[in-house]
Amino acid sequence: MSTAFTEVLQRKLQEAFKPSHIEVVNESHLHGTASDDSHFKVTLVSADFEGQRALQRHRQVHKLLATELAGPIHALALHLYTAAEWQQTGHAPSSPQCLGGSKLDPAQN
Repeated sequence: MSTAFTEVLQRKLQEAFKPSHIEVVNESHLHGTASDDSHFKVTLVSADFEGQRALQRHRQVHKLLATELAGPIHALALHLYTAAEWQQTGHAPSSPQCLGGSKLDPAQN
């Protein structure tokens, strides 16, 4: 599994949001696309999210990653927190099990 794309996402998010916590996980292997770098989970804690609703936070990240979302990224799970929210939660929720639909699954084609 490639780490280069994960590093690109992490760098862009780090530069834009100066997070106190960041985690970018390539979850492509959970979706039958291990060599595809197409499914990612992002956990980001940033002061930039203070006073913003979830939709506003998501829009900021989507705008930053517009090129990646228009191309190689098929799924992007975003868990975006303020420092206070992160202190209460302490972790992002686990990703759900893949329900299929992979291009690699002949039953779905």
